[in-house]
Amino acid sequence: MTSPQQPLEPHHHVPDPGHGHGAGHEHGRGAGHGHEHGHGAGGGGGHGHSHSHGPAAPVSRHLRKVIAAILIPFAAAVVVGLVALWPGGTPAHERTGVGFDRQTEQGEVVSVERVDCKDVNAAQVPPTGDTSTPEGREAVNSQQGQCEKATVEVTSGPNKGRRFVEVVQPDAPRQLHEGQGVVVAYAPDAPHDLQYSVTDVNRKLPLALLAGIFAVAVVVVGRMRGVMALIALAVSFLVLTYFILPAILEGSNPLVVAVVGSSVIMLLALYMCHGLSARTSVAVLGTLISLLLIGLLGSLFIDWASLSGNTDDNTGLIHGLYPEIDMSGLLLAGIIIGSLGVLDDVTVTQTSAVWELHQADPGMGPRGLYRAGIRIGRDHIASVVNTLVLAYAGAALPLLLLFSIAQSSMGTVANSELVAEEIVRTLVGSIGLVASVPVTTALAALVVSADRPASGGGKPVAVRGGRRRRAK
Repeated sequence: MTSPQQPLEPHHHVPDPGHGHGAGHEHGRGAGHGHEHGHGAGGGGGHGHSHSHGPAAPVSRHLRKVIAAILIPFAAAVVVGLVALWPGGTPAHERTGVGFDRQTEQGEVVSVERVDCKDVNAAQVPPTGDTSTPEGREAVNSQQGQCEKATVEVTSGPNKGRRFVEVVQPDAPRQLHEGQGVVVAYAPDAPHDLQYSVTDVNRKLPLALLAGIFAVAVVVVGRMRGVMALIALAVSFLVLTYFILPAILEGSNPLVVAVVGSSVIMLLALYMCHGLSARTSVAVLGTLISLLLIGLLGSLFIDWASLSGNTDDNTGLIHGLYPEIDMSGLLLAGIIIGSLGVLDDVTVTQTSAVWELHQADPGMGPRGLYRAGIRIGRDHIASVVNTLVLAYAGAALPLLLLFSIAQSSMGTVANSELVAEEIVRTLVGSIGLVASVPVTTALAALVVSADRPASGGGKPVAVRGGRRRRAK
């Protein structure tokens, strides 16, 4: 019978089926790490655990110290930046009544009556019969057909219960119906009969339902990871709402605010979703390097292309209300924040791929791991870049349609500031994504291959499941 004091074979764990807690841990150079727990002082068998199919083996204490030496100062700097830039709240201003800068209340359509458009539009400028211009066609249509005369009741605010009439033209893109919830604008300085008007419909219910379906789908498929992902999403939204936006409105540099805010989101989201591990830390480092590249490229080309960041009614309104905000810096901040989500996906995927490759073949060196990981990354690059470009193109589709209607050349379209902003945004973000693949793969390959516990020589032997052979 084999004595428990006999020497063990190299790189194998000897089962010892005794009972009661005894011996410690032995780590081999196999595909994972094994734990042997000896039970009792007597002879007999135990049980061994091989984790080649579970979470990645923890890295050595030395590598943890190296990673911590890099990330802890970075995290400390982020916290200092967060405290230094923390806003006291959104600065107050006098409402202009333009666009989103209006006081709004909730309302409900009480009744809808169909009337002759000529009767309700009698006060408008009479049509000239010229339908060659949009204004002429609108004037003609306002005197023809059946209009809707909706009675709307205000359901919130100091004038709750007050009713007013809203006339809806037959060619209006949004028609009203009885019982429909609406958003009404309130202009206290206007004449009494003109203080309220319908500006939008209340779509909170379908949006809330869609968000609920999304949350259920994430939790059902992702389980605990899905729950943590939703929590991380909520944290990201809170950082954006309570730090990034108010800090920019207070006059802080948009680029600095975006870098600090993105770093907070990156650290919290990655560690909450993927755990506090060396694998996640490598993904954080890869994301950070890629964000720095995006910031540098974005700053260079926004300045070189003379992009002002003030290209539409919304940015014009922001600049009018808060002229101290650097609009080109705001554009760069948007590029950095917009690229962060896709970067997280790429860096985590590449790090996990390299870790799994090392688990499958522990003898593979850093060069082999990099080559195998980069092959996976090339497929990821193709799909992610295409996704990013199409996402921006989809968002700018109405604008592109206008250029198509005007029969403008491709060069003219690309040279316009509206489109040039999207081109710079897309290409700078895509370059950062492409660069994140080799950067993260190289970091992961160096870290995981350098973490090889010392043993008594010999080639690495993969530890397989099942009972281990005893030493004779």
